[in-house]
Amino acid sequence: MADLNSNQPWLNSRVSDVVFILSPPFFSLLLVLLFPSQFQNSAGIPLAYWVFLIVFIDVAHVYSTLYRTYFNLGNFKKQYTLLVAIPVACYVTGVMIYHFDALWFWRILAYLAVYHFIRQQYGFMRLYSRNEKASPVQQLIDKVAIYTATLYPLLFWHLSTARHFNWFIEGDFFSFKNDALLKGSGMVYLAIIAIYIIKELSVVIKQKWVNIPRNLIVVGTFLSWYFGIVYFNGDMAFTTLNVVSHGIPYMALIWFFEKKKLDKTTVKNKIIALSFGKSGIFYFLFILILFAYLEEGLWDGLVWKEHQAVFKPFTTLPQITSSELLSLLVPLLALPQATHYVLDGFIWKAKNKF
Repeated sequence: MADLNSNQPWLNSRVSDVVFILSPPFFSLLLVLLFPSQFQNSAGIPLAYWVFLIVFIDVAHVYSTLYRTYFNLGNFKKQYTLLVAIPVACYVTGVMIYHFDALWFWRILAYLAVYHFIRQQYGFMRLYSRNEKASPVQQLIDKVAIYTATLYPLLFWHLSTARHFNWFIEGDFFSFKNDALLKGSGMVYLAIIAIYIIKELSVVIKQKWVNIPRNLIVVGTFLSWYFGIVYFNGDMAFTTLNVVSHGIPYMALIWFFEKKKLDKTTVKNKIIALSFGKSGIFYFLFILILFAYLEEGLWDGLVWKEHQAVFKPFTTLPQITSSELLSLLVPLLALPQATHYVLDGFIWKAKNKF
């Protein structure tokens, strides 16, 4: 068999791709398996671990989109209308929905987030398949497999007994308990896994080669979504597998793509120069975490009042309880997330020239 490491479609390099894009779902699953009493059926998350997962990864990764859009002066000028219209539209729509029903606001945001998470895995699979000479049938099997890896656990979430965790808030997902449909979908899930394995074995036999990163993306997606939603039934396990597997690869992808495109002789934006220059990774992460801390501090100070020990600078802010004010405030605080979810559908399309 030919050298498996030859001609692999790495996005940056073998080491960086494996560490920052491909390994997070496997690492997070290993962490959950090594400490079962802390993760399995756990209803809460220790404060320090919550800060690491939610502030440093989950919320921080949302702001990494800035480097491909608003911080990138060239892209901002080329896509000015789109980059202004999307947050305005998201905010206006959010205010109207929240004013109508707060639960529906969180429900729609949750399903938008789910769509974003699903599409990210498909996007990575496509990136790592970019040089393959696969037949239409093989491409279809890959596509069906990566979507099945995410959609079956979500279907399980909707059709099974109550999960001990939520995406955003309690009740944001619909529930349609149906054991017959759940059993049937489980059989289809196993069948698709079998078909994908058979397809990969046939490719190895015929071509004497295997696409390592694409297979790691597919397998990692199956494992993180299945164990995070179906197998374990705890908030801590779900959040770990969900956040780590999604947030770290996304930030890494932004870093790889934008650093490669950077022309250090013409860059005028100081944030870009700092973030992709010498020791730039530290500035890159610091800026993301700073934005994330500010956002979460405002959430805690004005709305939740749950983690005041972490967000002490915001403890003097008044808690907003007026439904009218909340209908203006909550969509504003959620705007970075909503904009991130919507923009992500544009910034990776070649025709949009980001």
